[in-house]
Amino acid sequence: MNRFLYILAVILVIAWAIGFFAYSAGGIVHILLVIALIAVILRIIQGKDPI
Repeated sequence: MNRFLYILAVILVIAWAIGFFAYSAGGIVHILLVIALIAVILRIIQGKDPI
């Protein structure tokens, strides 16, 4: 499950970066970033290496 959260966070950050720099997709892109950051913060809280 923790590995899944990390992979999901990486995918969401990449999707956010593509959307932010290439397509300007609006608010949904920033929601993806927030979800990715929450997944990374959960890993830090659990004592795991976030990267």
